[in-house]
Amino acid sequence: MATMEGLIGLVNRIQRACTVLGDYGGDSALPTLWESLPSVAVVGGQSSGKSSVLESIVGRDFLPRGSGIVTRRPLVLQLHKTEQGMQEYAEFLHMEKKRFTDFSVIRKEIQDETDRITGRSKQISHVPIHLSIYSPNVVNLTLIDLPGLTKVAVEGQPESIVQDIENMVRSFIEKPNCIILAITPANQDIATSDAIGLLDKLILQVKGHLVC
Repeated sequence: MATMEGLIGLVNRIQRACTVLGDYGGDSALPTLWESLPSVAVVGGQSSGKSSVLESIVGRDFLPRGSGIVTRRPLVLQLHKTEQGMQEYAEFLHMEKKRFTDFSVIRKEIQDETDRITGRSKQISHVPIHLSIYSPNVVNLTLIDLPGLTKVAVEGQPESIVQDIENMVRSFIEKPNCIILAITPANQDIATSDAIGLLDKLILQVKGHLVC
């Protein structure tokens, strides 16, 4: 167990270093170190419940909510288990050295940092946001929350948004070392699930994925 926790910590540090150096996969034509690292990608349609699942894992409400595309940049969520009795706090890679203890402020910072790159439009960006949460109530784990899959563009979105999001999701989940956490609402027929539909197409093309 100690060896596994050490490995997760090493992967976390390498991911952070890659982001600082501008290596975060995406549309790069060449293999990158980021893409060689193991990852767990969270995939689902818009309003599928991805945020609720992630918040349940953390035990805190901290993700932006709203209609349409709320997640417009990949969120690399690194969870670090601390000793019992220690105060929970979070740190953003783009605001290093600043600790956040108010989770409502964390939510606002995710939104503000998203807008900083994408503007207040409904555009998306491959540039990830790195958020580390330190808490005695989590396990050592890294998850990548991706924009929700959609079927139609709405006002303020380019017509290409449907394909743009699918391409972004593909760029993360088609890697053989990616574990895919596919989220589907309990009240939806799994046969019509956006996440499962995309994964079905990928599985026909790529071998070696683990889908949860």
